[in-house]
Amino acid sequence: MSENVKISRLFQSAFLLIAILSVSLTGAAEPLPNVIIIYTDDQGYGDVSAMNPDAKFQTPNLDRLAREGVMFTRGHSADSVCTPSRYGLLTGRYPWRTHLKQGVFGAEAECLIDDGRLTIASLLKEQGYHTAMVGKWHLGMDFPGTKQNRDWSQPTVNMPLDKGFDYYYGIPASMNYGVLAWFEGRYAAVPPTQLTSKKKNARHSDYRIMPPYDDRGARDLSKNGVLEVAPDFIDNQCLTRFTDEAIEWMGGKVDDAKDGKPFLVYLPYTAPHYPVCPLPEFHGQGDAGAYGEFVIETDHHVGRILRFLQRAGIDENTLIVFTSDNGPENSWKQRIQSHGHDSRGGLRGGKRSVYEGGHRVPFLVRWPAGIVQPGRQSDRIVGQVDLLATIGELVGVDLPEDAGEDSQSFAAVLTDPDSVSQRLPLITHGNGGGQHRYAVTDGDWKLVLGGNTDAHELYHLGRDRAETRNVAAEYPDKVQALIESINRIVTQGRTTPGEKQSNDTEYWKDLIWMSPSEYAQEN
Repeated sequence: MSENVKISRLFQSAFLLIAILSVSLTGAAEPLPNVIIIYTDDQGYGDVSAMNPDAKFQTPNLDRLAREGVMFTRGHSADSVCTPSRYGLLTGRYPWRTHLKQGVFGAEAECLIDDGRLTIASLLKEQGYHTAMVGKWHLGMDFPGTKQNRDWSQPTVNMPLDKGFDYYYGIPASMNYGVLAWFEGRYAAVPPTQLTSKKKNARHSDYRIMPPYDDRGARDLSKNGVLEVAPDFIDNQCLTRFTDEAIEWMGGKVDDAKDGKPFLVYLPYTAPHYPVCPLPEFHGQGDAGAYGEFVIETDHHVGRILRFLQRAGIDENTLIVFTSDNGPENSWKQRIQSHGHDSRGGLRGGKRSVYEGGHRVPFLVRWPAGIVQPGRQSDRIVGQVDLLATIGELVGVDLPEDAGEDSQSFAAVLTDPDSVSQRLPLITHGNGGGQHRYAVTDGDWKLVLGGNTDAHELYHLGRDRAETRNVAAEYPDKVQALIESINRIVTQGRTTPGEKQSNDTEYWKDLIWMSPSEYAQEN
């Protein structure tokens, strides 16, 4: 066992001992925290003003999370695109271990989270929590019938209510994938019985999803780009509706939360993913065009959540995690030219990239009752896959061997300002544009594994945050050590110590640095 693992376990044991002593001395356990996970979509590291002093707009409510909590400067999504990142966040397992090796789902697909797989929601539900998901799912769900023959009187299955959530309100996927309606539970309040295509966006270089829509028969549903839509759906209502529903649901759980039955809210917003469609009252705010306005609107809704918690008297013992599913969409290049705003925050690459801009994202944690010495910045590497183990530790639950295989708790960072806990090697993934490359980061060293005709690339992130100088030729021993680390993590089915687990598939072609025979030998 490595020294880092020993130290991490020592701090975990100390934390649990303190909790036990608290129970023995007071006669009652400290109340478990409410948990809110706010997950934005395509928001880059540089799109939080507290993390980017050169930002062309301000995010005062996100800055408040940083000021009153811990700001992680090296927080990573599980992938550089949407569907796999959401899987990693909820399950604590790398998404490339599933059958989804590349790309994302449409709205309709077999859910990527297998039945029986532990999620943050099912873990907390087992501990007596109320659990709700409000927002964009994008992990696959099964709709009744087929595109050509729907029966919306029948329930949707294999969806959030089957993965640990008591309550669901939201949309199934990104808006460009269709089946657009306001779902509550297993049914759409107004079924998506009409059809539409993307419309020109007058304020940004993308598209809109807004009326007028067409009746079925006016369009050929088999053609690309034709979307199923409810007559009352409009894209710019998402942020308001999701926040309204989350606040209403939490409002009904306040008394229980005060009486020792806390809640979980998973709140995945649709912004600032396309379509960039800020409400008119945000037009003209900031100096980064419609995109900046959209992030400002998102920040506004985070402020609404904070104000609700304060009014309800449950602010102190509510843990909020704010982060994003991947780096910024390609329009980051235009914003640099037209507004001087870098959504990447000076990192290399953006959404889909294996480089830092693809997956190093805002990562803020606020918990007034639990975080010691708030207002801190932590440079410790954390991954969204780590949330499951962290929350598990905070509520006193050990993860089973076959759950959260890549999840390492960072609870010690929250409760101990002097924590020296370091993360085990973290694997990140480039996903798109024909480049499905893997990287492994251990401390300041990051190795981008060769793909196709590309050679391995080695960067020292402490000295070269923007990944401008490949030093692989200078440090061959470091390259070899990192290859051994990623091979072990891939083939053992887990990052953390424990029994070997299986990936959901055999060898896959993107493991280009490792042959099938080497993969079999490692297993």
